[in-house]
Amino acid sequence: AGACLMLSSMLHSIATGNLLPASVRTVCVDINPAVVTKLADRGSFQAIGIVTDVGLFLEQLANELCAEA
Repeated sequence: AGACLMLSSMLHSIATGNLLPASVRTVCVDINPAVVTKLADRGSFQAIGIVTDVGLFLEQLANELCAEA
């Protein structure tokens, strides 16, 4: 996998992040800034943290992806 979206479930996201190689780009999305910091701070420059509501994020992502098709 070249990228991994980690959405709203801290424990599952941490477990998944621990299994991924450092070369995989990760995007961590959660409403809680502490969770985003914990998930994005994997010692990897490929990690991106976004503090927002996951439902809003997914709606915007779907709109952007559908607009390109």
